[in-house]
Amino acid sequence: MSIITFISDFGNRDYHLACVKGRILSHGELINIVDISHHIDLHSIIHGSYVLGSTFRHFPEGTVHVIGLDTLNAYKSRHLLVKLEGHYFIGPDNGIFSLISTQAPSLTLQVGIGNESTFPELDIYADVAAKLALGENPKDLGEFTERPFELKPRQLKATKSKIVGHVEHVDCYGNLVTNIDKSTFFQLLDERDFFIAFGREKVRSLVNFPNEVEMGEVFAYFNQRDCIEIGVNKGNASELLGLEYSSPVRIEFLD
Repeated sequence: MSIITFISDFGNRDYHLACVKGRILSHGELINIVDISHHIDLHSIIHGSYVLGSTFRHFPEGTVHVIGLDTLNAYKSRHLLVKLEGHYFIGPDNGIFSLISTQAPSLTLQVGIGNESTFPELDIYADVAAKLALGENPKDLGEFTERPFELKPRQLKATKSKIVGHVEHVDCYGNLVTNIDKSTFFQLLDERDFFIAFGREKVRSLVNFPNEVEMGEVFAYFNQRDCIEIGVNKGNASELLGLEYSSPVRIEFLD
C-alpha cells in the first residue's frame, strides 16, 4: 500500500483536513494517509520544518509528503514537487524544502501551473500526491523548474572555549530543543569541565535520561536527534525558565 503523509496547520475544527484527505482517497483504496501533525503553529514553516525534518526519514523511501503550510506565500506563487533523500515532497515554494534537509533536491518540478487556487492543498497537492503514490511518473505531473527558494537556518557559533546556539524548537512538554549537536560538543570538550547557560540557569553536567534529576529540577541531555535538549523533570521548561524559540543557549569549556 502506498503511503502519503500530511502535515499542516489546519487543526481539526474545520473542513479543510477532511476535504484534502477525501480528495486523495477518491483516487483509489490503495493509499494509506499518515497524519504527521495538523497542529503546527499557524503559518510557521520554522515549526513545520522541524517536525517534518525530524519525521520523514522514518518512512520508507518513495513516501509522498504533502505540506500544507503557508501555501499562499509561495515564491512567485510556485507549488513544487521535490525529491529529497529518496522521498517526494509536495508543497509551496516558501523556503521549507531548504529547512528539512541540507541536501540539494534531485528533482524539482512545478505543479499546478495556471491554477490560481486559494486552497492548493485540495486543488493541486491532493491530486498530484495520489497520482504519484499510485505509480505515475513524477515527470508527467509537472514541469522542470529552478531549484526551490532557499532559507538559511541559523547556525551555531563555536570557538575553542565556547559554543553559542539557540532554541530551535519548543515541544509539547515545554522542553527546549537546541541546535547544539553532539559532534560539535565532543570535538571541543577535550575532557574539560563545562557549564551550559540559558536564561538565569546553569547546569554543569549532562544526563542520559530526564528522570536522573529530582522532580522540578532542570536537566540537559542529548535527544534522539543528537542535539542538546533542556527540560524540567515533570515541568514545563519554557514557562518556568522564560525561554522560547530563538532564546540563546551557551556552553563554556573550563580550562
